[in-house]
Amino acid sequence: MSSASAPDGPAPSSGGGAPSSGGPAHPAGSAPAPPDAHDRFAAFVVRRDGDGVTSGIEDLCLADLPGGDVLIDVAWSSVNYKDGMVTVPGNRVARTSPLVPGVDLAGVVVSSADSAIAPGTQVLAHGGDLGVSRHGGYARYARVPAGLVVVLPSGLSARDAMAIGTAGFTAALSLDLLEHHGLRPDDGPVLVTGASGGVGSFAVVLLAARGYDVVASTGKTDEHAWLRGLGAAHVIGRGDLDESGGRVLAPEHWAGAVDCVGGDTLAQVLRGLRYGAAVAASGLTGGSGIDTTVYPFITRAVALLGVDSVRTPADRRRDVWDRLATDMRPPHLDDLVAAEVPLPDVAGALADILAARVRGRLLVRVGAPETQGPARRGAARRGTGRGGAPAT
Repeated sequence: MSSASAPDGPAPSSGGGAPSSGGPAHPAGSAPAPPDAHDRFAAFVVRRDGDGVTSGIEDLCLADLPGGDVLIDVAWSSVNYKDGMVTVPGNRVARTSPLVPGVDLAGVVVSSADSAIAPGTQVLAHGGDLGVSRHGGYARYARVPAGLVVVLPSGLSARDAMAIGTAGFTAALSLDLLEHHGLRPDDGPVLVTGASGGVGSFAVVLLAARGYDVVASTGKTDEHAWLRGLGAAHVIGRGDLDESGGRVLAPEHWAGAVDCVGGDTLAQVLRGLRYGAAVAASGLTGGSGIDTTVYPFITRAVALLGVDSVRTPADRRRDVWDRLATDMRPPHLDDLVAAEVPLPDVAGALADILAARVRGRLLVRVGAPETQGPARRGAARRGTGRGGAPAT
């Protein structure tokens, strides 16, 4: 495979539909009136309490927000596994207290010190220390560095952006890296490991929509039919990957791979890549170590591409989100949403994601007007949604 820029993909599926509603409750392009410095607004706040953690809705003011270039009136956020982790006593995710969780958000700019991001602009923000050591999306207002802010591309609403969220962005970044390495739909089967997880299931959706022959690997036998429904041509078990028989190389199966697991799984993927192929790696649920040899690299010229969605440079963020609005736009995006929850119900949504009771994206309606929330809220339990990707 020769290095090449990403190809022009197929037109967005008609199943994607028109961009869904769900933006801020003010006209597009108009900046909301900035709150007074002492005005109070609702936020979901997590606090360390000795060896424990407390959380709940509190009233904050602008002085409670950290410094930053851009003040955003938050319309939507989402529920990610990392957001749930900050509520667990003894966790090593939250690096400050008190903390407003929410590792991604979308809304409209109220004020900005960056001339490229004018007040009234529809934006999204994710990555960096958002929701970890800096207040995140679970508050009506967020103040963030300009480098984390992406102007919403045409074709995506604020709600759409959070339906994709960090998981969808990571999957899209993985596919973008593979295509820049030279991967094309007619090259052969593409493996996705950890396919029933948030990033993995989005990778299945994106790859299938672009015409790839997707092989999904999962340790959950009850998810096989669902993964086929997302677009996987074949679904295999976790144990089916090890075909090396103790040898340093396995048969050449994969034209490319998206690995969301790490550990032994990533080592097995490397042994089974075709000559010149690459794997985009973003996960470590299977372990942080890799027991491998140099043989895949020096005899098959394979490549291991690291995927990081936290410190992605601003220009790369914009490029990938532009693709998510065009040739990589997930088909039937609204069907990937399991439920909308209002800010007061966030605690229950975080408990659901920690207990793996969620299949689908959970959106947090912060400042947006109520849209489909009541009809969808009951779909948040695992296995009862409309077939969406599991939240992460």
